[in-house]
Amino acid sequence: MSVSPVLTLQATPAKALVRRASSAAIVAAVAAVFSLSAHAQSAGSNDAEGASAPAESTLPAVKVQASKEQLPGDLAPTYAGGQVARGADFGVLGQQKMIDVPFSMTTYTSKLIEDQQARTLSDVLANDPAVRTALGFGNFSEVYVIRGFELQGDDISLNGLYGITPRQLVSTYALARVDVFKGANAFLNGASPNGSAVGGGLNLQLKRADDKPLTRVTLEGETSGVIGAHLDVGRRFGSEGQFGIRVNQANHDGETSIDNEHRRDNTTAVALDWRGDKLRLYGDFLYQRQRVNGGRSTVYDYANYIPEPPSASYNYGQSWNYSSIEDTVGILRAEYDFLPGWTAYVTGGARHTDERGEYSSPSINTTGVTQSRLGVPHKEDGTSAEAGVRGHFNTGPVSHFVTAGASIVRVDTMSAYTYSASWASSIYDTPQVPYPATIGQGGNLADPQTTSLSLLRSVSISDTLGFLNDRVLLTLGARHQDIHANNFDYTGQQTEAYNDSVTTPLFGLVVKPWQNVSFFANRSEALTIGEAAPATAANTGQLLPPEKSKQWEVGAKYDTGQYGASLAAFQIEKPLTYTNASNYFVSDGTQRNRGIEASVFGEPVRGVRLIAGATYIHATQYGLADASSDGKKPIGVPTFLFNVNAEYDVPMFNGLTLTARWIYTGSQYLNTTNTLSIPHWNRFDLGARYATVVFGKPTTFRASVLNVANKSYWASTIGGYLTQGAPRTVLLSMTTDF
Repeated sequence: MSVSPVLTLQATPAKALVRRASSAAIVAAVAAVFSLSAHAQSAGSNDAEGASAPAESTLPAVKVQASKEQLPGDLAPTYAGGQVARGADFGVLGQQKMIDVPFSMTTYTSKLIEDQQARTLSDVLANDPAVRTALGFGNFSEVYVIRGFELQGDDISLNGLYGITPRQLVSTYALARVDVFKGANAFLNGASPNGSAVGGGLNLQLKRADDKPLTRVTLEGETSGVIGAHLDVGRRFGSEGQFGIRVNQANHDGETSIDNEHRRDNTTAVALDWRGDKLRLYGDFLYQRQRVNGGRSTVYDYANYIPEPPSASYNYGQSWNYSSIEDTVGILRAEYDFLPGWTAYVTGGARHTDERGEYSSPSINTTGVTQSRLGVPHKEDGTSAEAGVRGHFNTGPVSHFVTAGASIVRVDTMSAYTYSASWASSIYDTPQVPYPATIGQGGNLADPQTTSLSLLRSVSISDTLGFLNDRVLLTLGARHQDIHANNFDYTGQQTEAYNDSVTTPLFGLVVKPWQNVSFFANRSEALTIGEAAPATAANTGQLLPPEKSKQWEVGAKYDTGQYGASLAAFQIEKPLTYTNASNYFVSDGTQRNRGIEASVFGEPVRGVRLIAGATYIHATQYGLADASSDGKKPIGVPTFLFNVNAEYDVPMFNGLTLTARWIYTGSQYLNTTNTLSIPHWNRFDLGARYATVVFGKPTTFRASVLNVANKSYWASTIGGYLTQGAPRTVLLSMTTDF
């Protein structure tokens, strides 16, 4: 049995020194922000608020407001209420308005993250009717299901770059936006490092300094015992605010709502930027450490029945279970407007991951329940870079928006493992056993060596042609990708290597009969790097060739500025990979997901905000050699998904907002023969927040209750195992702006 590694850090003196140095740097950065801000206000520069004037000889001030033209590096504006953005970063196409592109995407903002007290990406994505979250294979990491296909945490991009996002668990405290792209996106972003970006993708945008100074402190916690604090400071300096700095620091520690599970996290982020007339420079540093002790992971079910889930908060893990994940990330970016309407850009980033964990998940067999221990030290080094050019020109009555770019992603994965014998267990009355002895291992536990090395290189080109004053937009593009993948055994011997190249085309059409309505269609592809056979297969470690998934999509969008809506119909066909009856990992047959998505977001009525929608998926697997599975539904794909998240500003109580959310997920099959399934489930969340002034400072109090009924349910079968839903969780926070 193999488990995806999940992170660790050993507190050697050198690493402790690095952590102290990082902490000192953050303290210095915050001090510098306040110092420079105070100096700027006292220097009597061009800031009208900082200038002094005689009290009696000044005419009354006249306040003039004007809408600021959006700069290329600015975030897209939002719908009323500020929860969802009206535009996003569409990979090689750059920042675009949602209504102008032939794709489906929803972008959630930092305001939504703050108001909903979202701790990780799963809390943010709980708003989306096309996305569900589960746990990773045998660990505490998050995986996401978009349009019925699994997206692994290693395939999330950060500021548009693959390979540098923190692994497994991503905190939200440094995030400005979460872009949820729905559909195949190999042209826009290139192939993902692990190849799971088939049904969609996630891109995270880090916070940057706004024009308005910010000093925000949030104290938060859970009634189960977690307490924490978050400091968010942003300033701009210079005669026109050219230089910006944003610092985020968050720490949390305590017992979660799952029995005997303890979590601790530390997030540090520093963002610098320079905005000139033609040149823009950006630099980001991100440090994240997550520690989970006594965590509850997944349940493997190899029996001919699915058991009732234990109580919602019950923990069937072992007390010595843990996962420690430390990520250090750096990103640089430069943009230059070398001609009117033309921009060249170059960006690059690097990530280093230290990870260690001890895992134990129940396995339900026909003869009983067992557990065993798996220990995984793991390291990763990821580097990523991209360069390109975008520009506009006209040929007669036809406008052109052209892009050309090149990218490279390299990920070096280093791993080892130990394991123990199994013992009898239970998911209802789990015996706690001493740390089991090791009976086998692979690799160097103290210094894990490379087990896989992947290199992805690509070039892309596109042209969006505009007709009839850009009421009709036709996008044609292609990306040529070279994929190099190498696998090594735990002795360092290379076991697999392949080089391949694939071209993924794109055809997109947008028709705008009215200013706030568009119809769109696209034919796009997803490219997955060849999967490796698992340790349980007879051909362990064998790499399969790259696979192309094809998508057709049509839809419509509506945007009034106050609120928006979208409707899309799609079909995605992906080659199936699985371990067959002869215990060989093979590519055989096709999984086809056909579906319809509908959503609405914004403030359709003053004081009432909505994020709501539904997704219907008809999924089937066909062309399989195994007749018992041919024509059946694939694992982990619910037929119907429904979400509604509502906010109501109480008119008779100024500052008070009530919130409610309903999440519905249909039944899911656990096996390819469709003989085992989990039932549909509902989750209800309630909350409230109150915005007021305390000692002259704007202050917001928030309270949220997730899974109000404390319902116990199996939430997902994606991956062929069971993920249990989280128990009732009560979140409290107080935010003050200084």
